[in-house]
Amino acid sequence: MPTKIEDAYRTVLTELGEDPDREGLVKTPHRAAEAMRFITSGYQMDVKTVVNGAIFEEDADDMIMCRDIEFFSMCEHHLFPFFGRAHVAYIPNGKIIGLSKLARIVDMFARRLQVQERMTVQIASAVQEVLQPLGVGVVIEAKHMCMMARGVEKKCSDMVTSHVLGTFRSDRGTRSEFMNLLGKQRSC
Repeated sequence: MPTKIEDAYRTVLTELGEDPDREGLVKTPHRAAEAMRFITSGYQMDVKTVVNGAIFEEDADDMIMCRDIEFFSMCEHHLFPFFGRAHVAYIPNGKIIGLSKLARIVDMFARRLQVQERMTVQIASAVQEVLQPLGVGVVIEAKHMCMMARGVEKKCSDMVTSHVLGTFRSDRGTRSEFMNLLGKQRSC
């Protein structure tokens, strides 16, 4: 029994002038619906469940950064993909988080219909909420297919957004250290 999403994709194919019953397209509505469910699976996630208790007491007070967290999202304006890398840093306040949880937080917000600006703020706010660190910094670099494949068709353009909280906002030295670490040579 087709779902409403599958029916909607059949309608889209028909409106584009295609025959959804031809061999190459018969299963496309089902595949497209499954892909959309996966790409938007972040709606079924929440920060507490994603972190799953992986917060540990630690007497650390130096910046911790996980950079180059790959992500894939969907632009809410055109339903076109955007993808790139997120860089997340924080200064602990007696607690650290399991490293993979930073990537999971990024994925949770990326797997929703999004705008990059909001996603950047959501990631920083989530890290702030679960850790209560002295500061949080998030930078996202992404390529947007809605700009690359349509409209102005600029293939090499990147969008960069940042959001900083706590000492990353109030202390220029902390913010500079964060930005300098982003510019260091990468191994991948």
